[in-house]
Amino acid sequence: MVTGGGSGFGAAMAHELAADGMAVAVLDIDGDAARATAAALEAGGTPAVACRVDVADRASLERAATEVAERLGGCNVLCANVAVQQFGAIDTLRDEDWQWILSVNVMGLVHTVGVFLPLLRATPGPRHIAITSSSTVLVPAVRLGAYITTKFAATGYAEVLRLELADEGIGVTTVFPAGMATNHLGSSMAARPAELGVSELDPADLDALLASPDALGAMEVASAEHAARNLVRELRAGSPYVITHGDYRPAASARFERILDAFDRP
Repeated sequence: MVTGGGSGFGAAMAHELAADGMAVAVLDIDGDAARATAAALEAGGTPAVACRVDVADRASLERAATEVAERLGGCNVLCANVAVQQFGAIDTLRDEDWQWILSVNVMGLVHTVGVFLPLLRATPGPRHIAITSSSTVLVPAVRLGAYITTKFAATGYAEVLRLELADEGIGVTTVFPAGMATNHLGSSMAARPAELGVSELDPADLDALLASPDALGAMEVASAEHAARNLVRELRAGSPYVITHGDYRPAASARFERILDAFDRP
């Protein structure tokens, strides 16, 4: 089961799972996109289900879980992948911006796992949850404060979930993708509720982001298919973390060293 499976990284995840022989449920707020991904999977011989879902709306997830159980019989892999993007300096973000991005990126994750966990528990065989975080958690950058805040939350949620599900044999992997050649910004803007106002991208925000030297490796752009290439292998290995791509290890290491150094100061 993949949320945000209609396009981009989610669709690439869906195809990787299908290539491994799994039936796939594709969930997306864009119902047409979900159906297109499912149709492509079915054309390749994979049983697939498409559901229009807004992860900020728990009821829509509950309906999808019922359909997945009825049509596919269970859930062995849950990919909680949905996120929306919001650029802007922290002091310029409005309450409406925070409301939107928190409702999708944090509460949407909570809803997704909360609704599908009972189905995972009831399904025999290997079971795993993959939670999509971001390389910017490891190497933060300017003008992405709202997005990075939610991805820190997603990472912390995944860490605790891994501990709490370990005794049940349900693995939890945090995926840290870097930049990808997808329509993430466009799909984010299209998904924003009209009553919260338009989400706009100021070119100055993008310029400031690209001027952050440490963050450039974390934003290294690859195809979604390349980013998802090792997903199944890492899930089968029970890996706690997946770094999809990007040349930002030196910047991440330097940040971790600064944290470790703080332990040595009285």
